[in-house]
Amino acid sequence: MRVRKRQGRRLLAALCGLAAVMAAAPASVAAAEDTSADLQAAATRPAFRMPFVCGQSWRGSNWQGHSPAHSIDWNHYDANGTPDDRGRRVLASAGGTVLSSYYSTTTGYGNTVVIGHGNGWRTRYSHLKSRDVQKGATVSRGQRIGTVGATSALYDISPHLHYEQIHDGSVVVAVVQGVTWYDYLARYQTSTNGC
Repeated sequence: MRVRKRQGRRLLAALCGLAAVMAAAPASVAAAEDTSADLQAAATRPAFRMPFVCGQSWRGSNWQGHSPAHSIDWNHYDANGTPDDRGRRVLASAGGTVLSSYYSTTTGYGNTVVIGHGNGWRTRYSHLKSRDVQKGATVSRGQRIGTVGATSALYDISPHLHYEQIHDGSVVVAVVQGVTWYDYLARYQTSTNGC
């Protein structure tokens, strides 16, 4: 009788262990898939540069509550700390094809240019004063695509460039010149675009 009880307990322990492994397997497979997707996205991400003239230092901010999440607002200041970004040149941060160039009347984006870079990657540049490229144009990294403005059909905003890196339709945490722009940061960065 004791032998049967021990065998029963061992069988029950083995079944519980098997159930635990089976329950954890989908989670570990999902985690592996997520990691694999992240690695693939990182491997195909273009070497994005700042969308500004070489040597210019800009303050980027991706503040809490910014819509959409992970987007960066860029501002330039003169030597006295006064904003002076209106009309400054905006450059393609990577080469590609202009997917759209429009003025949005239904969102707060205003004058907007979206560039496709391949492998599901896009960049969006919004609130532009001017758009210098049209849909279908091929652009190279560092090519002028517009100028900084304050356009918006919905909001009264100060001049700045709203910038997004998009992968497979979702705005992602930006990597600019090898620097990861984690959420809720404000910092200065100097452009190496076209240097």
